[in-house]
Amino acid sequence: MSAAREGESRGNRNQAGALLEAVALTRHFRIGGLFGRTLHAVDDVDLTLNAREIVALVGESGSGKSTVARLFAMVFRPTAGDIRFRGRSLREIRSRRDILAYRGQVPMVFQDPFSSLNPVHTIGYALDRGLKLHRPSLSRAEREAEAIRVLDSVGLSPGRRMLERYPHELSGGQRQRVGFARALSCHPKVVLADEPVSMLDVSIRIGLLNLMAQLCESEGLSFLYITHDIASARYVAHRVVVMYAGQVVESGPTEEVLHRPVHPYTRLLLSAVPDPRAELNIAATDLGEPPRVVEPGEGCRFRWRCPLAISICAVVTPRLRPASPGHDGACHVTVGQAAPAA
Repeated sequence: MSAAREGESRGNRNQAGALLEAVALTRHFRIGGLFGRTLHAVDDVDLTLNAREIVALVGESGSGKSTVARLFAMVFRPTAGDIRFRGRSLREIRSRRDILAYRGQVPMVFQDPFSSLNPVHTIGYALDRGLKLHRPSLSRAEREAEAIRVLDSVGLSPGRRMLERYPHELSGGQRQRVGFARALSCHPKVVLADEPVSMLDVSIRIGLLNLMAQLCESEGLSFLYITHDIASARYVAHRVVVMYAGQVVESGPTEEVLHRPVHPYTRLLLSAVPDPRAELNIAATDLGEPPRVVEPGEGCRFRWRCPLAISICAVVTPRLRPASPGHDGACHVTVGQAAPAA
């Protein structure tokens, strides 16, 4: 059983209701100047993050998962659709004060631990600056005490000594823990973790994943975990949402999606997870062209790589449909015909 799922059922976890919700979320970018074309980074995405839950948003580079995180972080505004935090649309959040309050409750932990901290300032300065911005009512002594508390809570003890250190004195894993501490200092409800372990050594990734699970349990946090590594999603997430070419192609409880995948792309991702006992081999199902996201038109965007594609796949975009309770897939061929993962 994964670290995040020990000791608590998903049913109990979801009773508190949705914290963060995307409804028909869409983001397009114009490329090539005034008369250029449109890049469909995110198209018609529905995604719900409940209280005390880790949701893994999985997909290859260019699938749109990091764009979804930036839409949630209000770095981008949606082209269409809506995002709601505790039932309130982010379109209503316009003043600087409200934007700061929202970003304090929904902070982001970035992928690169080496560029996310200013090398000329101490760890204490980085934490103090965030506390001044998001919790201005705290005194200097209270900010220092809070900084020490969050450093201790992410395993960087003794926190008081860590305040005086510079980023170059820390390892990549320690820097990423500082990123989690900085997010934690704002008393967040949801943390947007954009591939937080992808640039770290394999030997220390498990520690960061365990930290996410620990913070979910002890601090009551929810995480949107952005990753291309479906194996780490299996370890830490309660639910998995799979994206391809800007669209959600499958979603559901982690064990259900990974043991009974319904979309050919999810099956491809699972077949690519390395097995140290197997011979090195390229998955036979990975055929055809990379995804088209510039003026993609109608039709399944995976059809050029899909071994199951039929004529309807070229003209009708498949929509998410129930494959089993709580488990949805977007495929003309396989939904309703779920098979165990190879």
